[in-house]
This record gives sequence, C-alpha cells and structure tokens, in this order.
Amino acid sequence: MSRENELRDTVILGSGCAGLTAAIYAARSNLKPLVLEGHEPGGQLSITTLVENFPGWPEGVQGPELIENMKKQAVRFGAELRMAHLTKADLCSSPFKLHVGQQVIQTRTLIIASGASARWLGLPSEQALIGFGVSSCATCDGFFASGKEIAVIGGGDSAMEEALFLTRFATKVTLIHRSENFRASRIMLERTIAHPKIEMLKNTVVEECLGVAEKELKGIRLFNKKTGEISTLPVSFMFLAIGHTPNARAFQGELDLDADGYIKTHDNVFVSIRGNRIPGVYACGDVQDRRYRQAITAAGTGCMAALEAERFLEEQGR
Repeated sequence: MSRENELRDTVILGSGCAGLTAAIYAARSNLKPLVLEGHEPGGQLSITTLVENFPGWPEGVQGPELIENMKKQAVRFGAELRMAHLTKADLCSSPFKLHVGQQVIQTRTLIIASGASARWLGLPSEQALIGFGVSSCATCDGFFASGKEIAVIGGGDSAMEEALFLTRFATKVTLIHRSENFRASRIMLERTIAHPKIEMLKNTVVEECLGVAEKELKGIRLFNKKTGEISTLPVSFMFLAIGHTPNARAFQGELDLDADGYIKTHDNVFVSIRGNRIPGVYACGDVQDRRYRQAITAAGTGCMAALEAERFLEEQGR
C-alpha cells in the first residue's frame, strides 16, 4: 500500500512521554501504531538534562536518554516512528484523514500527543543555556536551585506560583516583569509581595544570559525600561514563566479548544467538536494538560488514550 493511500488502525501525533507511552501500549496490543514525531521530536524532555522525579530512576536520568529508551521500547513491540509534521486534519468522518506534507494518511483511531511548547525570551544566550541554569519548569528543576539565588521571569499567576514554590529551595528569588502592572490575580500578587525571600523588579527585561562559554548560568544582564539603567543580577538559575503554547493549531475548527488553544478533554482523554464527542479520537499529555505538565502525568494519559483506542477498535470488530 502506498503512503498516499495508507490506512492505519492507530496514528499517534507526537513523540514525547505521552506519545511514546501511547505507542508502547498500542504496539503491545498489536495495533502497529504509526508515530509522527513532529517538529520537536522527543518533546520538552529532549532539551531537559537530569530528570530526578520519574519513577524507577533512583539516581535520575537524562531527558534525552529517557526518551530514547521509550522509543526503543515502542519499536521493540512494533511501533513505527516517522519524521513528519501534521499540517491539517479532517476528522468529520472515519477513517480520519491526516495531511502530512503532500501525503494523506488515513487512520481508524487518532491519539493527539503533540504537546505544548514553552515560551522563551528568544535570546541566543538563553537558548544556549537551557538545561544549564535556564529552565521553564520550576517543579522539574527547582530542587537544583537549593541554596542559590535565582530569577523568575513573568507577571501572571504562573510566575507568582513558581516564585513562591521556588522559595522552598532558593535563598532569594527575584521576580522580573517587563511591565509596571502584573496580570496575576490579586491574591497571588499579595502573597508574592509579602514573601520575605522574593524581590520584585518591574519595567525590567532580560537582555542577556551570562555564562554561555562555561555552559553554566552565571547571571543575567537587565535593562530597566523606565530609567534606562543596565545592571547585572548574579543568579544561578533563571526560570521562565511566561506561558506555554499548545501544539494544536492543526485542530482549530476540528476540535473544541479552550481560550488558550489547549484541546478540551472529557473523562480524561476524550475529545469533542461543538460539545459532541468524536469516537476514536483522543488527546493526552501537555496538549490538553495546562495544570500539571509533568512527564509522569503525560505518560499516564498516554496510557489511557491507547487503552481507549484499543477498546474502540475491539468494539468496531477490529
């Protein structure tokens, strides 16, 4: 069968923790899933250094190693991984049609595990130090900031939550916001202002992360938009809390999304359009999880999605 007329039982979009866990379960059920790896193969773990909170790794594991082992496990059971990116999906009738470049792949079930991309400042020095003092996940990397001075970038509730959480580890947290006014709720802002370990810098932006040559964050250069002053803040960690962008653009008009573009799910992994559930289509991981965004929770929902896909196919006589 040519790829142009390809018909699969299960296609999984995304190759992070959610997608690869779904692939392992689907492959062990003999569904021979096709995994489309997308623009960011491996998801956010592929740019994460030491992962210490994934069960079964008492000494921790490097993010890329964890992803590579998951891939090997999925392939061992019969999953096929393909470097491809979805541009359009037609979910109005079954089999579903997935437009991948110039090709159309048809599938009886679809598991969407395309993840969410952390928003970054876009500085070359910041990108060079991701995993070496620059992070977008306080829950993942906060422990490494123990006994150190750190910075949190952002002005919404997420930034306040991360700053407060990081006070458990850091000796001092400097919250940096580009504006005079914060988008955070009043109660979160009041808690942050009242905390003795947190200092707030308003009207301030990060111009450069220092320590690229040493592969270790040594500090950040700041610019005060109001006064024009340039200063250096000696911090060992910088946490970005300026939001995430769910990778669900291809499903606009095809699935129910929330105001920020996350796929709405019901009963854990089921998706809908205009409130009506679409049989055979499931979403898992960060593309539908705006609250936890952990490797282990993504893996859990990936497992759920694969089990539901298997049950659906069984009910259809497949």
